[in-house]
Amino acid sequence: MAVSRRCRTGRVTTIAAAVSAAALTIGLAGGCDTVHKALDCVQTAETIADSVTDLQQAVENAANDPARAGAALDSIEQNLKKIGDKTSSSDVNKAVDDLDEAVGTVRADIKNGDRAPDVKPVTQAAGELTKVCTR
Repeated sequence: MAVSRRCRTGRVTTIAAAVSAAALTIGLAGGCDTVHKALDCVQTAETIADSVTDLQQAVENAANDPARAGAALDSIEQNLKKIGDKTSSSDVNKAVDDLDEAVGTVRADIKNGDRAPDVKPVTQAAGELTKVCTR
């Protein structure tokens, strides 16, 4: 469990570094509107990364609290809508769609009684969203 938390902490640190680098790069290269949109995307992607971590923990503890995974999936979907509504980037929209599809698959797996659904596609799609938000 401690190793698992260290890996998650490392991922959060990596995301925070990417957010800072993106903010600096965008701030130097673009106008205020561009900066605002990019920071919204990055901040929401960071929130989604936190929700993905919650989802991973919920799946690990599904026997104790099965509703927690649903709440994490709801949180991811709400944040995806925020990003989708604020961007015109085709790359961001594709990453949002991919993550939304992965979330839907996990939700269906849970609904069909899977107590340990594979959340790796959600994690990968969230990582891709973070990448495209920081480009």
